[in-house]
Order: sequence, then C-alpha cells, then structure tokens
Amino acid sequence: MFDMSRIIIFANGVLPDLEKARTIIRAEDTIICADGGTHHALLLGLKPDLIVGDLDSITEAELQQANTEVAQYPRDKNETDLELALNHALDKNPSAIVVVAALGNRLDQTIANLALLSDPRLSAVDLRLDDGVEEIFFCRSHSRVMGRRGDIVSLIPWNGEARGIRTTGLRWPLINETLYPDKTRGISNEMTDTAAEVSIETGLILIVHRRI
Repeated sequence: MFDMSRIIIFANGVLPDLEKARTIIRAEDTIICADGGTHHALLLGLKPDLIVGDLDSITEAELQQANTEVAQYPRDKNETDLELALNHALDKNPSAIVVVAALGNRLDQTIANLALLSDPRLSAVDLRLDDGVEEIFFCRSHSRVMGRRGDIVSLIPWNGEARGIRTTGLRWPLINETLYPDKTRGISNEMTDTAAEVSIETGLILIVHRRI
C-alpha cells in the first residue's frame, strides 16, 4: 500500500538540472512515470510505482530496469501520456501532485501540459509543474509562493481577465487590480522575501516562479 498523500509524475519533457530536480523528491512520494518520463526517474535512482502510456518513448532496457506495474495504452488514443498519468494519480485521491519535466522539447506539448493544470477536477489538489528550477501552478483564489529574495514571479491571466488581484511580498505590488490576457503587466515581478501571497476575486492566474 503506497502513501498517496503526494504523487510525483515524471513527464517526458526537459529536465534542465538533475540535482535541482532531486531536491523535489521525498522518500514517501509515490512515483508515476508518463512513458518516456521513466528515463528521468531512473537517472535519479528512483523506482517507479507505475508506468503509464503507449510505451513509444521508453526502451525495453528501461522497462526491465524499472521492473514495475505498467498501464499500457494504444498509440491511437485521444489523451497524451501525461493526461493519462494524471487520471491514474487522481484515482488515488492524493492531496498533492507534482509533475516533473513537463516543459521543453515541443511547444505544443508544453502548452497542452499547462492547459491540463486548469482542469476543474484538479481544483481541490495542490498540483504543480516543477523541475527544481521553475514551478508553475494556477491561483484560483489564493496562493503562496515560497522561495527567496530575488526569485522571479510572473502572473499570467488564463482564459480571460483576472480581477481583484492583490499581492504581497513582490517588488511591484498589485492592489485590487486587473490583469488582461493581451497585456504583459504581470511578467517578471520579483520576490522581496521568502514568501509572496497572491489572491484574486475572479478569473484564473497562472503563476510561474523561477528560482534564482
């Protein structure tokens, strides 16, 4: 029986810094790999608890090394391997999901991975994309960013305007203001302490936190 309080999903994107990624992992985490994401988990010396996907991006040697449960799907399918892995994770009712290596390689895949975060089913789960360098997540009402002074925080309105935005702990604060999807005002703010707070009244904000 796995501890399902937090699930790590390895996607098949770019992992820019292996050692920084290692700092994300906890011993009690459940590890799910979306197809070729298995490569990243094995490089980190982790044993996956489950591999999900059509297996077109994983080698037979990696499958043998992982030596774990596999949920295989046909190549002709409507979902990406990451979406399938997220569905498996949600079935386990975790309190948090961290998706590692979901960025890079292909722009279409990156955008699709970001869009997956906006699924209303995930509103009750602390879901973040995080590779140790950047973490990305949605703010639906209130969110806290933990980091250090000088870290870059960008606030990007998603699916329309975001209104009633208030921030603390950022160099350029917002006080009951609106961000628009066709404007870049929320890009490249800076943390002034180890924590920043973001709250909104209506809309959805994608938070991108880049660690220095």
